[in-house]
Amino acid sequence: MALKDLLPGPLGFGTAPLGNMFRDIPEAEARATVDAAWNDGIRYFDNAPFYGAGLAEIRMGEALAGRPRGDYVISTKVGRLVLDEVEDVAARDQGEKGGVFLHGRPNRVVNDYSEDATLRSIEDSLKRLKTDRIEIAWVHDVAQDFYGDEWLSVFETARKGAFKALDRLRDEGVIQAWGLGVNRVEPIELLLDLQGPRPDGFLLAGRYTLLDHGRALQRVMPKVAERGLSIVVGGPYSSGALVGGPNFEYAPATPAALAKVAAIKAIADRHGVSMKAAGLQFALAHPAVAAVIPGASRPGRIAEDRAALQQPVPAAFWRELRDAALVHADAPLPSGA
Repeated sequence: MALKDLLPGPLGFGTAPLGNMFRDIPEAEARATVDAAWNDGIRYFDNAPFYGAGLAEIRMGEALAGRPRGDYVISTKVGRLVLDEVEDVAARDQGEKGGVFLHGRPNRVVNDYSEDATLRSIEDSLKRLKTDRIEIAWVHDVAQDFYGDEWLSVFETARKGAFKALDRLRDEGVIQAWGLGVNRVEPIELLLDLQGPRPDGFLLAGRYTLLDHGRALQRVMPKVAERGLSIVVGGPYSSGALVGGPNFEYAPATPAALAKVAAIKAIADRHGVSMKAAGLQFALAHPAVAAVIPGASRPGRIAEDRAALQQPVPAAFWRELRDAALVHADAPLPSGA
């Protein structure tokens, strides 16, 4: 099934914050956030064992228990196993994401992209999510930001293991779609050029946003569109930097990133456009994008995202961004721009 046909709408929910990303979120607040998303009509929820060592999946499972299973779509990720052992959370090697899940569960997390680990990962996720199936499985973080110069070796392990396993599970009807869930464009390019594995789409986080979209636009989006595949855009607010947060790429925002945010915001303010509206509507304007999945850890953020998606944005705003070279000249802009 085509990813765009599988997803229930353009706005989904990214659950990384529910894994206590950056802060220790009270259980009641996490539950209220998922309930707010459900009440808003959101029916696509993206998860990962990596988010708080299973915490996000556990919270999602509790919050969705009792909801009609046919009414929503779940994706989760493979490549990491959450063990019953306890480890020093601060000592984990999390690549460029550093200590963003310091407040997660202390369970040991191991990287494993083999076929057996892929099957076990899905079984474990089903238990934490309290469901009998997942619709989409993403192979998580097979890229430079986590594995440095070793990433091609990790990718090869995934090619022989996770890719084949997910291809088979999709063909058997156990899952409906699979692809990569990454923060870099290179793994997507590599997989698209391979003979054999047939991904259904990709979750690309942080690489098709107002703050950073050039490489994805030129190197990934055309290939994805040519093959009739789709992209789910994760991190549309660039770890919060676009909407006034202190972080960009899971770390304190650089002066260059903050300067670009300030330039975009100055134009947005002149046109009465919220930064969330600019970020979400820019990402969704590309025909290869099937959905955006901003994360949220407070109930009020859900209403903000919905309002941003629906806010009228004048064509003059987009033209001014392009004239100021704040968006790539070839980037598709919302209709009317």
